[in-house]
Amino acid sequence: MPYVEIKKSIFYEIATRIMDILFSIILLILFSPIILIIAIAIKLDSKGPLLADTPQRVGKNGKLFKMYKFRSMVENAHEILHDNPKYMKLFSLYKKGSYKLKNDPRITGVGHFIRKYSLDEIPQFVNILKGEMSIVGPRAYYPDELREQQGEYPHTKDYVKVVISVRPGVTGHWQVSGRSEINFDKRIKMDAEYVKKRSILYNLWIMLQTPWAMISGKGAL
Repeated sequence: MPYVEIKKSIFYEIATRIMDILFSIILLILFSPIILIIAIAIKLDSKGPLLADTPQRVGKNGKLFKMYKFRSMVENAHEILHDNPKYMKLFSLYKKGSYKLKNDPRITGVGHFIRKYSLDEIPQFVNILKGEMSIVGPRAYYPDELREQQGEYPHTKDYVKVVISVRPGVTGHWQVSGRSEINFDKRIKMDAEYVKKRSILYNLWIMLQTPWAMISGKGAL
């Protein structure tokens, strides 16, 4: 996918990477008891793997990568939505709703809880350590999502080029401003605005807003 790079200083790039690594290691250690509890709860609640088997996401410079998330849905959830005739109407709503579904029947009991409080995203700290993501950044979009949503919102094409020039984040500007309640055209614009104005202080501000967004569960699906 074509991208447009918004240059930042070497200091910003190095400092951000160091912060990403340090915060990820610290948070993985702090969350280790919660990780164990979630892992046990997922295995007891439903059949399937511990981590979600989701399609690849678009990373920095349009490169695809595998995002790690705790499984919050039934096994083979994406195949069910795409291939099962019973879910044809839901699949249509899924695409119209910026690749989000309210009252998704595929979500498990434990899944509802960990999604509401964003606990399913804890494994993404491993993506950060691998250099595929940052703590703060734009949403990690699906390739199909970007193609189809740009068809519906043609004016967003320039925003997309800017957004995919950087690493996606575990949290970001739109995540702390309503998350799933924001439609694609507004979300991608907010992501592009973040990329253009990003700084160490701005990233820290977003990080400070994130715990409340998690606790409140506002906009989560």
